This record gives sequence, structure tokens and C-alpha cells, in this order.
Amino acid sequence: MHKFNIDFMGNRRIMFGISLTLIAISIAALAFRGLQFGVEFKGGTVINVANAKGVSQAEMANAVAAAGIKDASVQTAVVNGQTGFIIRTSVTDPATANGDAQKAAAELNKTTVRIPAGDFQVTTIGPGWGKSVTNAALIALAVSLLAILLYVSIRFEYKMSVTAILALVHDILITLGIYALIGYEVTPNTVAALLAVLGYSLYDTIVVFHRIKENSQGLVKQSFMSMANESINQVLVRSINTSLTSLIPVVVLLIFGGPTLKDYALALTIGLISGAYSSIGVAAPIYAMWKEREPKYAALAKKFAKA
Repeated sequence: MHKFNIDFMGNRRIMFGISLTLIAISIAALAFRGLQFGVEFKGGTVINVANAKGVSQAEMANAVAAAGIKDASVQTAVVNGQTGFIIRTSVTDPATANGDAQKAAAELNKTTVRIPAGDFQVTTIGPGWGKSVTNAALIALAVSLLAILLYVSIRFEYKMSVTAILALVHDILITLGIYALIGYEVTPNTVAALLAVLGYSLYDTIVVFHRIKENSQGLVKQSFMSMANESINQVLVRSINTSLTSLIPVVVLLIFGGPTLKDYALALTIGLISGAYSSIGVAAPIYAMWKEREPKYAALAKKFAKA
């Protein structure tokens, strides 16, 4: 197996610079553009149109506009195993939503296309339910981070758990920042993908930390920073292979999946790339710098460190 000898620790300032730049852009995008939440979070109506073979997205969008439905988005989708559409609106009143669906069907049927009104399936989500979904998502995220903090603290040490959490926050911020930057809608699928990203990113970080912990036993003839750098190089092939095998099917899903699947795949793709980077470029360098403040490793750094 090929062994790498990349000076990650020596180039840590460059990696920190990259991360800080991405985080700054992400925070700016979140502050000035904000996230576009789906109807599941803010309330609204989802109209699933089945049996729409032969209808173009433009034709459906024109019918929706002609029906007087405001703030509507139209996406192609597979509905009940058939070619169809998903129409999302901000309407939260069920009666109004059903009336809008009937009007859209009537407008569409003025053309040569005939889709029965019964194929317009209306689901209305009230703002109260959307708020409960938002709260549940935030609780799930908070509980996940707390569980990770406790597990890593017990399994390794608290310094590893804190730096692991920093890497996870790095990944989540960048993912959400890209969503805000491109204006992509945040749905429950996005939240599910973010939780999955926590697992993938943590796995990469734990692999690196485990090797650092093994190599730090009885460390006497080199600095902690140098040993940590060797540890990263020792597991680099494993990290690359794991990341690629995880990323390939997700990218394929992003390219060829429908709109619903793309909601999940986009967040997962961004998170996997960021997670693979943060375990090496964020978590490990911060942890090594923190450890070298301990008297034992500070003495070794003074004696053996190259820089």
C-alpha cells in the first residue's frame, strides 16, 4: 500500500484559512440571503399531480399561473409510480387549496391535455404543524451533538470531543451556507441528510483520533504535532476510500434522482465532502495544537518540533 508523507500540520494555517473563508461566506449567505424553508416548516400546500404523462413543466406552470395561484413552485416528480408534478404553495387553508387545485386542473384541461381533477392530490400543512417540525429538527440536531460529545469524551477524552464538535459545526455551517447561497429549499429531507452527515463526518474524525491515540502511547522521541501528522498519513488511504465509496452513489442520486431525492442528496454530497476535509484540516490540527499546550507535550515540542 502506498504511504503518504504530506505535511498537513505544517500547512495547517492554509487549511484553517480555507475553512475560515468558507465559514465567513456561509455566515454572510445565511445572514443576507437566509434559508428558503419548504412548506413542511413554514406551512402551506403540496399538490401532487399524478398521471401527467405528456404534460411539460412549462404547461403545468402556465396552468397554475392562469388559475391565479400565487407563490407556487412546480417540480417534475414521480407520483404514485407515474410521471407527475409536485406543486408547492403558501396557502394554509384547506378549502382554498382544494379550490386552487380544481382551478389548475380546469386551466390545464383547456389545452389538448386532459388530467382528471381527481389526480390533483392536495395536502395542506398548517403553520402550527410546521413549527412542530422545526422544533423537532432542532431538538434532533441538539441531542445528536450532545450524544456525540458524551460518547467521544467517554471513549477518548474531552479535548477530542470538543474538536470533533467544532468539525461538525464547520460541516453544518458550510452545508447550510451553500443552501442559502444557491437558494435551494430546505425540507425535512435536508434535515435527515444533515443528521447523516454528522455520522459520516464523525466516523472520519474518529478514525484519525483513534490512530493518534494509539501512536501517542509512550511518545518520547518526537513532538505531538509530528506524531499526529504521521497518524493522519497512516489512515489517509482508508479515509479516501471510505469517502469515495460513500460519495459516489450519493452523487449519482443527485444527478439522476427526482426532486425529492435531490433534496437529500445535495445536502449529503456537500456534507460528505466537507466532513472528509474537516477531519484532517480542522479537527486533527486543532486537537494537536491543544495537546501541545500540556506540559509533557510542550516539552517534546520544544525539543523536537521543526517549526
